[in-house]
Amino acid sequence: MKISPNKTPMKEQSPELRKQNFSEVALGYTPEEAIMEAQRCMQCKNAPCIKGCPVGIDIPSFILLIRKGKFDKALEKIQETNLLPAICGRVCPQEKQCEAFCTVGKIKGHEPVAIGRLERFVADWEAQKDNPKMPEIIERKNKKIAIVGSGPAGLTCASYLAKKGYRVVVFEALHEFGGVLTYGIPEFRLPKAIVKREIDMIKALGVELIKDVVVGNTITFEELRRDFDAIFIGTGAGVPKFLGIKGTNLIGIYSANEFLTRINLMKAYKFPEYDTPVLRGEKVVVVGAGNVAMDAARSALRIGAKEVTVIYRRTVKEMPARIEEYHHAVEEGVKFIWLSTPVEYLGDEEGKLRKVKCIRMKLTEPDESGRRRPVPIENSEFLLEADLVIEAIGQGPNKILLNSIPDLELNSRGYIKVDPETMQTSIPGVYAGGDIVTGAATVIEAMGAGKRAALAIDNFLRNDSQ
Repeated sequence: MKISPNKTPMKEQSPELRKQNFSEVALGYTPEEAIMEAQRCMQCKNAPCIKGCPVGIDIPSFILLIRKGKFDKALEKIQETNLLPAICGRVCPQEKQCEAFCTVGKIKGHEPVAIGRLERFVADWEAQKDNPKMPEIIERKNKKIAIVGSGPAGLTCASYLAKKGYRVVVFEALHEFGGVLTYGIPEFRLPKAIVKREIDMIKALGVELIKDVVVGNTITFEELRRDFDAIFIGTGAGVPKFLGIKGTNLIGIYSANEFLTRINLMKAYKFPEYDTPVLRGEKVVVVGAGNVAMDAARSALRIGAKEVTVIYRRTVKEMPARIEEYHHAVEEGVKFIWLSTPVEYLGDEEGKLRKVKCIRMKLTEPDESGRRRPVPIENSEFLLEADLVIEAIGQGPNKILLNSIPDLELNSRGYIKVDPETMQTSIPGVYAGGDIVTGAATVIEAMGAGKRAALAIDNFLRNDSQ
């Protein structure tokens, strides 16, 4: 059978329309489009795509079921290894993971199968039903596990353990569940109703979720160790990093973490309907070129910016953001300045940001790691007018919990040190995964860590009870 060279297109809001609202950009497949795309899969016996999936979804099997029109069975197949398919289908970088290994994509002139779009389709199809089918739960056990953090790592760990019959309690510091899924990713990429829907599925497994609890403050870590048989730490990396250049304290300088938290978690884009305000700049500069930077830039447009410029010290080739998010930003009118970085923020007599002083950069020859380092070009400074800057240059670990566990071993970067296979920390019975271990990474990588930890916790508790 001849395989179509291109992915089945997915309908989207037009750039002119979507940059004025926070509704989802991509509109999803129809059943006919999903079946058409599923027919592009070659059903390889060695299934290289599975190797690229951090949670090991049986990709050829669920795609074959879509091809046959058995959408409910396709979802069941996905849920054997992933209870967050609507989320993963939207925000995972499939182009660097499962789709990067797709055999179809290796054929000259062919795009890989749209695995993420198909995963999203079956999740959304099932959600339309009045009584979505629940995964089976193995016989209940009397062991209790505490999960600290309700982001993708914590939710994945919780769902795996709940399906195995354990009593699971998730503690969340914020007033809504979901971690970065809720506070970090904008509505136009990941509607919060979908996050809630998938969390409700995990609750239906018997998982108890408790919010407004800061472990290490509201309750102590020792209390958790006393009351639970095992603990998983998935608190993420939510402390923003700053350039630390002159003028950082001017009015109009945000971390992307604060800006997006106000927008997403606290609904600042609906102010004054919601209580939390956010500064709405007319000329906005975003520093960095990862997915967070794209989210910040596109959010700034949607709350009224007349001009948004992303500035990055490397080139588009080194840009960490998903190419899809970059293309969406360009379509919406975001401007990009490559090989440059801010060196000073300039304000007026009232302490408000007015200009950004930048310098041009050049890349050195590749070092031992293979990466080209950016270095400043002498006397190449230039000015950008701006009344709002959003720094999206990374995040670090939150120390509230870590400082309360003196015997927890950390690595040289201040993240939790774990066994990479079992995710066990230096403390027996205590496991960790996600950004609190790796630093900022992808949703699906955090989920993969949560899965490995759950399997190790199950093994630990079974051995402990023998």
